[in-house]
Amino acid sequence: MTVHDGWQGRYYEDFVVGDVYRHPLGRTINEADNTWFTLLTMNTHPAHFDAHYASKTPFGKILVNSGLTIAMVLGQSVTDISQRAVANLALTNVQLTHPVFVGDTLYSESVCTGRRESASKPYAGLVHVHTRALNADGDVCLSFDRTVLVFKRSEAGAIASFPEAKIGPLSAESVGEHA
Repeated sequence: MTVHDGWQGRYYEDFVVGDVYRHPLGRTINEADNTWFTLLTMNTHPAHFDAHYASKTPFGKILVNSGLTIAMVLGQSVTDISQRAVANLALTNVQLTHPVFVGDTLYSESVCTGRRESASKPYAGLVHVHTRALNADGDVCLSFDRTVLVFKRSEAGAIASFPEAKIGPLSAESVGEHA
């Protein structure tokens, strides 16, 4: 029997400058997402939650809060870029290049633009990426640069968190015993 860990992200050594990572999950933004995020973060601009007000703006409808767009795209990239991160170190050059509306589906992709070993943290390296988000029509809605401190492979065991079952390992045989 072989136990396979689920995808847990890339280590510092796995990043290659020039490689592009198309993040696997698109996300459609719904009205509740936008309203809750806007009010939770105390953004009082009515273009994000007042349909009557928004109808009178140049956009003619509710505009998705740009903070939500940034957070969602950053989240989409975690699987490929920062699942094994120690910390995000920088988010720069944020460009909001196309409006995002309720009902839009966003997809994102990142390219590795640089990497180097950390001078002060021997267990990690710095990875630089440029990320962009596309709506379903292919319009670039957002882009940013990010620097992430990522664990090296040799440190994988130090942060293992999956618990061992008190009744023993899972196997085809054990399912029949405990079903």
